[in-house]
Amino acid sequence: MSLRRALGIDGAVAYTFMARAVNILGSTGTVLLIVRFLSPAEQGYYYTLLSLVSLQMVFELGFSFVIQQLAAHECIHLELHPDGSVSGDPVAHARLASTLQLSLRWYTVAAAAMATILIPAGIVFFAREGAAGQPHVAWQGPWIAAVLISALSLWCMPFYSFLEGCGQIRPVAAMRFRQAIAAALFAWAPMLLHRGLYSPALVILGQIVVGLHYVATNRRLLLGLLFHRPSAAIDWNREVWPFQWRIAVSWMCSYFTVQIFIPIIFALRGAVEAGQIGMALSVTGYMTILALAWSSTKTTPFGRLIARRQFHELDRLFLRTLRQSLAVFAVIALAACGLVALLPALAPRLAVRIVSPQLFAVLMLAAGANCIVQSLATLLRAFKNEPFLMQSLVVASLTLALAALTASRWGNAGAADSYFAATAGVGLPFAMAIFLRARRGYMTICAPVNCDGVAG
Repeated sequence: MSLRRALGIDGAVAYTFMARAVNILGSTGTVLLIVRFLSPAEQGYYYTLLSLVSLQMVFELGFSFVIQQLAAHECIHLELHPDGSVSGDPVAHARLASTLQLSLRWYTVAAAAMATILIPAGIVFFAREGAAGQPHVAWQGPWIAAVLISALSLWCMPFYSFLEGCGQIRPVAAMRFRQAIAAALFAWAPMLLHRGLYSPALVILGQIVVGLHYVATNRRLLLGLLFHRPSAAIDWNREVWPFQWRIAVSWMCSYFTVQIFIPIIFALRGAVEAGQIGMALSVTGYMTILALAWSSTKTTPFGRLIARRQFHELDRLFLRTLRQSLAVFAVIALAACGLVALLPALAPRLAVRIVSPQLFAVLMLAAGANCIVQSLATLLRAFKNEPFLMQSLVVASLTLALAALTASRWGNAGAADSYFAATAGVGLPFAMAIFLRARRGYMTICAPVNCDGVAG
């Protein structure tokens, strides 16, 4: 068995891994430029701005995952041709068109709502904190630009998820690799021009440029489906909303589990400490998404195996993917912790811009627990169900409560310990219990003839 096969590296995983590796390299370059061109206070504004723009997921409400699963379940009955035409079951064709049309309407409203709500909310937040003793930083232009461009990025999201659900897993992964390269280049330009707080907006703009080019290459398929008059439409109330509202709540909870620490520290302890934990969470976050390249690219295959009731093959694929993902995370986490431990000796100017090696290790352990939970969620959500609703609510509530109790007094140490206690101490065992119960269910009810590849 070749090393590539043992590691589970197919074309989609390879492109996704490379994209996230480029993200890490680009983020590393950005960190060095932040240290060179931004003051400690500006660094705090930079990461707080990023965390607030991440509220995009609240407006997106997890619909991208729903779109992907809806498209994947319909496409097993269809054949999509290179010229953009679609053949096969006319009902599935109609439902596929309905999925795209519905998702585009949803994201148009969500993008408009995001810009309308976040711009004034951010202005109030930064103005209040600036008036409460924070150093003067010109944040107004960067904030408005970041929100407007993020809203445009949100509008583009359904096209990527839809095409991935249609089986274009490798092309979408290749597109995201190109987006990562563009993001790095667009991030560094404003830093070098001494306009570093515009970097988040420019990063997103680079991703949009590449993404829209990819969408344009699929315009025949997309336009054909957008103008197709479906005779059998997706039933929102019955097929989408029962799944989506649970996904939406879990999606919002994920923000309050990680990103909320930065604005809390910014408000309670100041911009400098917010910049330190912001940089650390950025690094550990990239480590997580790099390891999740194995599971995130299996969303569509999971959905198709479930639609065909091939549960034994689903189980084998998932467990193999999970092992590979955790092995990668362990290697890169150890390397990252070792590097941070050496920073005081190798790069003292950088060392004071990030949390201590001990706190970084705690954040990395919490990120590892989160990596496992996200892998489990990817599998179970492919059943077009959201079993992690209560788990997400419990972890988010506990995180907020602990952060409120500890951040004011202990700062970043309190935030890191709160993250670890909520995610690894409560969230991971809760998620494992949900997964094991669900696995017993779908493996038990699966008839041998159906599990071996015959659709039930």
